[in-house]
Amino acid sequence: MMLDYDIDIDPDIIQKLYPLLTAIKQYHNHEVIGLENIPQSGRVILACNHSLATYDMALLFLEVYNKLGRIPRPLADHLFFKIPFLGEFIEEIGVVDGKQENAKKLLQNGQIVGVAPGGMREALRPSTERYQILWKKRLGFVRLALETETPIVMAVCPKADDLYDVYHNPLTAWAYKKFKVPLFLASGIGFSPIPRKIKLVHFLSEALRPPKPKEDPVAFKRQLSRFHNKVVKKAQELIGEAITYRERSERLSLSKK
Repeated sequence: MMLDYDIDIDPDIIQKLYPLLTAIKQYHNHEVIGLENIPQSGRVILACNHSLATYDMALLFLEVYNKLGRIPRPLADHLFFKIPFLGEFIEEIGVVDGKQENAKKLLQNGQIVGVAPGGMREALRPSTERYQILWKKRLGFVRLALETETPIVMAVCPKADDLYDVYHNPLTAWAYKKFKVPLFLASGIGFSPIPRKIKLVHFLSEALRPPKPKEDPVAFKRQLSRFHNKVVKKAQELIGEAITYRERSERLSLSKK
């Protein structure tokens, strides 16, 4: 498929990453359920849960590219763009500094904007908090949807939390609170940094369309709160459905052996 590259994405970088992402996809036997909920064209916010591994979101974006020929533009914390070399690299592959004005420009251009509302806090949560989303105080992506009248599609991949054991330690909480730095203690296969070979499945919700935004600030604030609660509730339900689906699939697989 010929790809109409979005602005500011280096096509050579994308093509170099494609074989690597395809290999990771095969390693995890990754699949997506509900991909038809992403429109063939037009703006949409793709809100994902955040695992420590993070690359599970890249696998989702790869599937969107493979099946729809579209490249989601993920938003990232401004901190990452300050890191030498890393900032330049993620910019080249289409990652965008997660400022509201940048996101609005992308949506106005009819693109898919990928967000992980839980941010680093969600990514760094210990394994004792696996399969949870931490979006209750994250209003930015919902505000963006309201102000631009953009639908939100939720995407969850709970098993990505099982790629690593993430250990609770005071240093992680201190470094994040003080400096917003992702210091963590985790292990994959045999206490190594190699992620476990676990099947990953993304589950996508139907698009939630925001109401027309109110001009009155007080009314808009109430509207924002109600729509945010609706989005968070749907994401939590989707996590539960995904876990139930996975458990049912595993039982079925064992019964066939």
